[in-house]
Amino acid sequence: MSTGQAEYLLAIDNGTQSIRAMVFDPDGELIAKSKVEIEPYVSPQPGWAEQDAGYFWTSLCDACQQLWPLLDLPKSAIKAVALTTQRATVINLDTDGKPLRPAIIWLDQRRLDELPSMGPLELLFRVLGKKDAIDNYRAEAEANWIESQQPEIWQRTDKFLMLSGFHTFKLTGRFVDAVASQVGYLPFDFKRLEWAGKRDWKWRALPIRPNMLPDLVPAGGTLGQITGEAERETGIPAGLPLIASGSDKACEVLGSGCVAPNIGSLSYGTTATFNITTDKYLEATPPYPAYPAVLPGKFNAETIVQRGYWMVSWFKREFGLREQHLAAERGTTPENLFDDLLTSVPPGSMGLMLQPYWSAGVGAPGPEAKGAIIGFGDVHTRAHVYRAMIEGLTYALREGKELVEKRTGVPLERLRVSGGGSQSDQIMQITADIFGMTAERPHTYESSGLGAAMAAAVGVGLHADFPTAVARMSRAGAYFTPVEAHCNIYNRLYDSVYRKLYERLRPSYRALQEITGYPE
Repeated sequence: MSTGQAEYLLAIDNGTQSIRAMVFDPDGELIAKSKVEIEPYVSPQPGWAEQDAGYFWTSLCDACQQLWPLLDLPKSAIKAVALTTQRATVINLDTDGKPLRPAIIWLDQRRLDELPSMGPLELLFRVLGKKDAIDNYRAEAEANWIESQQPEIWQRTDKFLMLSGFHTFKLTGRFVDAVASQVGYLPFDFKRLEWAGKRDWKWRALPIRPNMLPDLVPAGGTLGQITGEAERETGIPAGLPLIASGSDKACEVLGSGCVAPNIGSLSYGTTATFNITTDKYLEATPPYPAYPAVLPGKFNAETIVQRGYWMVSWFKREFGLREQHLAAERGTTPENLFDDLLTSVPPGSMGLMLQPYWSAGVGAPGPEAKGAIIGFGDVHTRAHVYRAMIEGLTYALREGKELVEKRTGVPLERLRVSGGGSQSDQIMQITADIFGMTAERPHTYESSGLGAAMAAAVGVGLHADFPTAVARMSRAGAYFTPVEAHCNIYNRLYDSVYRKLYERLRPSYRALQEITGYPE
């Protein structure tokens, strides 16, 4: 569909800590980017994580408006828009499309412990050995909590949407969303990649009605066109097509070029994940499902460390005052200076080891799991703690990689690493050494935005299909090869200490939980 004019793609990424608006060309080069930092959430009560839905929208508008002065090309050169957002953040809308309460963010930890009976289904679930898993699903579901604790809000709820669906409505005026954005406690059939059938148990487990949900569109399909009102708020030209992509993790996997089970995608973001893309539905850590891949009809088998590289922010806040001051003086970021801490400590952190279960729940081996640091001695400094933290996160992700390999029977041949942590050369080298294989950094840091741009390129015919888009737009930017001596140290620590740590500490975790009541 060439017009003789260079053609570009707009990708909008509403992550956990920022919203970015980006323009890519058909070769995957990032032409311009704006970034608006956002407050991830507020906590009205301990364990709660909420944010005003309007705040997300106005921040998205700000990001777009800040982008236009950075562009050295006319808006008419942009041929499509694609949107990717954080997963599992939900919003209630009334009949006028107005939010009824703050969005519940994916980091929220509230649970509904008094569950209504599901009648004879409960006996069936018990016989099948699934009752505990389904009860946990019901307790974690935001819709159940709202219906129980805020019934007046639920009664007024006309639509119950993911954040992606909310932004799509604001951009197009339509209640539609991408198939690959449906990650959360919804009546979604993860095997068939569509809303659950009428007889699916999820309709009994949740108070959600079919008419409360958006229509679903596979990646590359058109969600709608930018409205005149959205143009006034964002500056995006009215009439431009909004193309379906997927969640930020799904887009990151695609943008990293991980389109087969022998290519692993590590994401060093707020949640650290290991993913592969498969043709068949595969649960890496049952009962948690495989999630929809952006590639239509495919799946991402995933393991996670829930707080992941959020721990870098935690370390910066609790122990990084010196780097914060130096960064302000030098015009850089504290995270860049943390590399100096990593280089000052040898592999293995002189016997200090960290288990990164800072947040129990999905990704932790058990509900009582806690974080742990063992091996302290008088030689250890905060630099050792920081390196042990990075090593511990990487051990946990290696464990996930080995679990996925065992389930697929396909050995990993390539490893792509993206997300904020991947910008550190030292972290990339630690990754290569612990995994024992070359770690590749994609050519652009904005791999989730790139994945969304790939979907947009396919949707408007700039590329014929997804394989062509991936081949043209994704490539490795840097390679980090493992150091044999370091691999030997890490292999011994991983096999002899890390893999045995949780089971040995589990009785203590349970006692701590019983005595203190934390985690609930």
